[in-house]
Amino acid sequence: MLGGSVYIAFIRYTISLIGVNVFYALMSEARYERKKTVIYSACFYGVMVVLACIWYVADWENCVKAVAFLMYIGFAAFVVFMSKGPFYLSMYKLAFTYYLLAVFLIGGIEFALIFCNGDVWADIAARVVLILLIALFIKKYLRDSIKAFGAYMEKELDWFSITLMIFSLICGIGFILNPGRMEQSPYRFYQMGVTFFLIGTLQLLMFRLYLHIGKEQEYQKENQLMLMNHRLLERQLEVLEEAAESGKRNRCNVKHHNAVIAGFARKGQLEGLLEYLKEYEECEGETDVDEEECICENAAVNHILSSYVRKAKKEQIKAILDIELGRELPIPGIDLITIISNAFENAIYGCMEVKKQDKGRECLIHLTIKKKKNKLAIYCSNTCRLETELRKGEPKPEFTGGVGVSSIIKTAEKFDGEYDFKNDAGVLVFRLIINAP
Repeated sequence: MLGGSVYIAFIRYTISLIGVNVFYALMSEARYERKKTVIYSACFYGVMVVLACIWYVADWENCVKAVAFLMYIGFAAFVVFMSKGPFYLSMYKLAFTYYLLAVFLIGGIEFALIFCNGDVWADIAARVVLILLIALFIKKYLRDSIKAFGAYMEKELDWFSITLMIFSLICGIGFILNPGRMEQSPYRFYQMGVTFFLIGTLQLLMFRLYLHIGKEQEYQKENQLMLMNHRLLERQLEVLEEAAESGKRNRCNVKHHNAVIAGFARKGQLEGLLEYLKEYEECEGETDVDEEECICENAAVNHILSSYVRKAKKEQIKAILDIELGRELPIPGIDLITIISNAFENAIYGCMEVKKQDKGRECLIHLTIKKKKNKLAIYCSNTCRLETELRKGEPKPEFTGGVGVSSIIKTAEKFDGEYDFKNDAGVLVFRLIINAP
């Protein structure tokens, strides 16, 4: 905009490309390792600057009109290819980078025009200073927020919203960089200042909005984990209460048993004592049938599943279990119990909701856990309401009690597991395969 020789153009192009590359790199994560990224970037930007300078010498008039546009189109294609993350998220970061580009371009030009009578080197120096200040500001105050915003935006933002945000940035940049408005006037400076302010404020508000939404989702997950822990503690307390009650009964039985034996011994009734012991042994055999069912060899899993089976029976829900687990679990016990407990708890909740809707409908829970080589397969199905819906491949909270699914998924992802949910004509099916060293 301020003219100059091809050497000046070369410096401007180089500074501008370095500036936008630094801004984008601070907000994004590279697809390749650092060394490879630096080599690719240096080669690409070097070729682009050399071609731009050749065009500048060959056809100055057309070059001035179109070179910036073509260079930044090339830059956009290159950085989107070189960065990780969803395409639309990269496009937003790119649009925001171009907004910052407009800030240091206009800032440098206006500084040179106002304070240095349009001196080319003043423009270049101002651009360098603005790039350094903006980069420092991003690194110190915005970098973590932008990355967190990107992570939350990837989960929560829809296509319409991201398109609107990018469009607002592009419109603002187009207005600021409009080459047809070069007259010097207070109104012009006011327009540009207000435009910069409004665009920056809009992006700040969007950052805060989606950071708030993302943090709210994190709080909900933490709340679900707390509720899940509460449920597990309830089941453990039930097991402990049953064990205490069983111990109390056993102590009473032993006390009574010893008293009877002592009575026979005092009277010298040997035959009566033998007959009593025989009856007691038969009675014990019958009592053993009512003891806790042996579901699997692992004690912790056995206790928790026994507790859930008893809860299902109380609610008149039939439970079928096919568990193939040894004493040594394929994954840490707390992780496996987290998955099993949440799956069974959600299954019971789903069946109870069905009974509220249709008391005559039979409810069934089927849980299968098997290990094959280095894979652990878990299958859980339960009767559910016909209108049970899935959102993003997961059952909506209102159909599972609002707890458990996120805990299952988080634990499954810990072991690079693959999972899915589906409503098979009134039967909610959950399948999970995880790596089991």
